Amino acid sequence: MKTIQTDCLVIGAGLAGSAYALHAAAAGLKVELLSLGEPLEANSDRAQGGIIYDTSPDPQQLARDILEASAGVANPAAVDQLVREGPAVVKELLLDTLHVDFDREPSGGLDLTREGGHSSRRIIHHKDTTGHAILETVARRVDATPGITRRRSCAAIDLLTLSHNAEDPRDRYEPLTCFGCYALDTASGEVAAFVAKKTILATGGLGGIFLHTTNQPGSVGHGVAMAYRVGARLIDLEYVQFHPTVFFKKGAQPFLITEALRGEGAVLVDAAGRRFMDGAHPRGSLAPRDVVARAIRQHLAHTGDFCVYLDLSALKPEFIRERFPGIYERCLAEGVDITRERIPVVPAAHFSCGGVHADLRGRTNVRHLNAIGETACTGLHGANRLASTSLLECVVSARATAQADIAELRANHFRLPVPREWRSPDKSPDPLLVRQDLEQIQQTMWNYAGIIRSPRRLARARRILLELREDIQAFYRDCRPTRDLIELRNAVQTALLVVYAAALNPVSKGCHYVVEES
Repeated sequence: MKTIQTDCLVIGAGLAGSAYALHAAAAGLKVELLSLGEPLEANSDRAQGGIIYDTSPDPQQLARDILEASAGVANPAAVDQLVREGPAVVKELLLDTLHVDFDREPSGGLDLTREGGHSSRRIIHHKDTTGHAILETVARRVDATPGITRRRSCAAIDLLTLSHNAEDPRDRYEPLTCFGCYALDTASGEVAAFVAKKTILATGGLGGIFLHTTNQPGSVGHGVAMAYRVGARLIDLEYVQFHPTVFFKKGAQPFLITEALRGEGAVLVDAAGRRFMDGAHPRGSLAPRDVVARAIRQHLAHTGDFCVYLDLSALKPEFIRERFPGIYERCLAEGVDITRERIPVVPAAHFSCGGVHADLRGRTNVRHLNAIGETACTGLHGANRLASTSLLECVVSARATAQADIAELRANHFRLPVPREWRSPDKSPDPLLVRQDLEQIQQTMWNYAGIIRSPRRLARARRILLELREDIQAFYRDCRPTRDLIELRNAVQTALLVVYAAALNPVSKGCHYVVEES
């Protein structure tokens, strides 16, 4: 088994992980950056709407919007950090250093848009592909930065801890401590040990455990499952946000329809053209996401329709093509001309407000294990995320965590232990069984633990998933690891954790909505 030593091991190369790597490397630290695929195969790449850049004289207005969207339970300290540090991080990293090509007004100033839940225009964007524009720019800088080694097609299997994986048996008497991970090179099939002074979980979200999702394939809560297996604290996993507007057409691949369309004047209507959101919330189609997703779900259950629609008739065709070229082209490819027709949409699993519990410097309860971005939960989002806070959370948490790690690594001596040799069977997993099991997880979560939950539905989901986990664990023990098998193992564990958290919380709040049973 090959062993690779480094200062910082970053698991996940989306915006949070890549931004952390840039900060750490700039301070002279060696960084190993692991990703399941190519640099842009991350949820950050799919973010359409934009990133908050609030330079208004009243930043507390943003804080109030975040708190309101969170159903009043966001962590005030986390909100304060985002509001206070956000503008400086965006200016320093994205504007002044990387010169991301955000849209500008004719005067040269940044073009600001608004999304649901926001009381003013404070979101900067690049057309309707903001995440792609940011991540592509960041990825280029990562690849040009000395000290960062990018490992493509590298799937983390399990975290290394002194309690379980150190060769020296005396290490088990140390406090719960992480020192890297085992990872699979999916191209060669070889497993290596990455031994690190600091390990950073930046694996993104868990939307892939649901049948319908806006997430990249494989986003099944890898960081959550790995952290759980070594004893990390998890929090707020019941709060899974469903994006209300995802393109729907039978036989077509679903894709996100940005909330910025509604911010610019589009409205939700039903098949008869009725603006059903006007009676559901004072902000109508610009209500917080959980309210809109639930209203759509209930409206469809009442009418029996397959979808609702976004009506863009208030927007001029040339504005639509200029401001939303990505959505225009993708819809046109599916036979829908959004300059003349309404967009058929349904809700889909989008963002996890919970995750691995972390403080405002990324620290978890496991020594030297950090979590940032969507994998982490500082309490910023409470029970529901405000639009366009996710990319900002990535860069704010990445800088804060990197600064803390840089200071600690400079001040302290770290002993890197020798990891135990990796051993696994030679038998190959049956891809048909792997695919079938994953589909069963996704169906179960969508049917019983989705937008609207009940104690009976959650109990059924837990019974199904517990039995499935037993089968998958036996399957995993008998076979050599593959990317799909690692994904399946983590998916069933993450699904069980979400169901368990949901079952423990009988109070409807934000995107966790529980109905009484008759």
